[in-house]
Amino acid sequence: MVAPGLALLARFAGHLLAYCLIGTASWRLLSLCGMSTSSWWLVAGLIACLPLGITFKILARNYEAAAFGARPMHVLQGGTFGNINLMLKLVQAMKTGYPGDGITDIVAAVGNCYNFRVMFDDLLFTCEPHHIKAILETEFENFVKGNRFKAQMLNVLGTGVFNSDADTWKFHRAMTRPFFTHDRIGHFNIFDRHAEYTINQIKARLRAGYPVDFQDAVSRFTLDSATEFLFGKCVHSLSSGLVYPYNATPVANSVGNCNVADDFARAFAEAQYVASQRTRRSWLWPLFEIWCDETVEPMKVVNAYIEPILKDAIDKAKMAARHEDKSSPESSDEDTLLDHLVRLTTDPVVLKDEILNIMIAGRDTTAGTLTFIVYLLSMHPHVLARLREEIMAKLGPKKRPTYEAIRDMKYLRAVINETLRLFPAVPFNVRVTYSVFIMHRRKDLWGPDAEEFDPDRFLDHRLQKYLTPQPFIFLPFNAGPRICLGQQFAYNEMSFMLIRLLQQFDTISLAPDAQAPDTLPPPSWGEAEGRKATEKIFPKMHLTMYAHGGLWVRMTEADKEIV
Repeated sequence: MVAPGLALLARFAGHLLAYCLIGTASWRLLSLCGMSTSSWWLVAGLIACLPLGITFKILARNYEAAAFGARPMHVLQGGTFGNINLMLKLVQAMKTGYPGDGITDIVAAVGNCYNFRVMFDDLLFTCEPHHIKAILETEFENFVKGNRFKAQMLNVLGTGVFNSDADTWKFHRAMTRPFFTHDRIGHFNIFDRHAEYTINQIKARLRAGYPVDFQDAVSRFTLDSATEFLFGKCVHSLSSGLVYPYNATPVANSVGNCNVADDFARAFAEAQYVASQRTRRSWLWPLFEIWCDETVEPMKVVNAYIEPILKDAIDKAKMAARHEDKSSPESSDEDTLLDHLVRLTTDPVVLKDEILNIMIAGRDTTAGTLTFIVYLLSMHPHVLARLREEIMAKLGPKKRPTYEAIRDMKYLRAVINETLRLFPAVPFNVRVTYSVFIMHRRKDLWGPDAEEFDPDRFLDHRLQKYLTPQPFIFLPFNAGPRICLGQQFAYNEMSFMLIRLLQQFDTISLAPDAQAPDTLPPPSWGEAEGRKATEKIFPKMHLTMYAHGGLWVRMTEADKEIV
């Protein structure tokens, strides 16, 4: 496989060669017609054609926009050739800054939509609800993922539902939709099994005197749940044990043994990080991967785990088809998503793409949201106490959550929604780039307390004042034809885990002493405005949002001393 950077340079060389050949042929033709000219004029003409061509391209786009009754967005001026400095600044902010750094300042200065033009390529940004509504719903057919995004994500997402358009997208979505039915997602056996194992591990680690990285624990919970739900084969990531604090003794740190699940999770996260960096580098992204495609090695690990499972499922489906066993039901509540998909296709590429797309949606987003919920509960003990009161009143300390019980817990849903408002799982999206992260924190849309954590805004008069008249100001699960199929599944999984957790623990506090110092928020954040100044963890993102360095906490078991 040719490295992306070399492929781009080869295309550049080909275009340049063709450009020079056309110029030379034109010069030769003029000479044959008796119109001799200096070769220096030829070189000057060729050089002049480049800015003229770029100018013509921009004018043509403006003319096309005017024909649709649109007007050009404000174009940022970076002060360097092609605004390269703006792109590099944004990439650096994504690595070391708070989510939205480099963008919120621009929004404050020029407004909620602008053209982030890099190397003469228009990159449009918005956080306006009516723009986002047009992108997702009213003008959905006019906004596609596009070839560039597909190329950036191809090695990770393939042509799955999150990386396709038109008929391919419709095909993938139609395959998956029937599986996410109300009856099926109401079955909590998988959640219960893995939640119990996770909480038991948390208890054991706390009783041993160590804080717990809740993000690590819940990521293992969602990975084990997702792989059992998707494949029927759990990776058992919890079996390798939870991680220890960075400053734990070497003996303690050696207890958790690495296994296939850990390798899989690390590789999948690395591949997503590389893919997310590509989207921030515009069409120049291949130049940052000159000698190799940086997704190849991590995806080898991912594929090594998934492909044998797919092969086994395909072989079983083919054998069942040969026997044509009509007595067996077409589907059952015990079926996995893979069982459902192999009835529709046995193409291993299609199956792998769809499974990986759903895994990102079903594992990473849920783990991230649960992490930020527990973070916010630790910072707001009165919210934790009130939520626990609701859980105790409805289910008591031991009763298993049911679909009906979860549906009736209004404050639980409000806590989840308020967390998704402040820390949406997918903070930035690509077609026209739009940010629900920034939109969800706009004071003109949510009121003067928009950056504060207050679940009651989803229950009191503010719901009718802000959200009901403008439903597109809150989009944690997308909207329109691309709305998340697993939305209710995610709500159920998060609710189930939170209920089981708070049935067992009644206080949660942060443990910054257990976290590596270089993963804590830098002191300079204290001088910023808004939430950034008071944040106690370092929110970061690849394709989805997570806590840099984890979420280290201490918890008190209900009716017991602090452990």
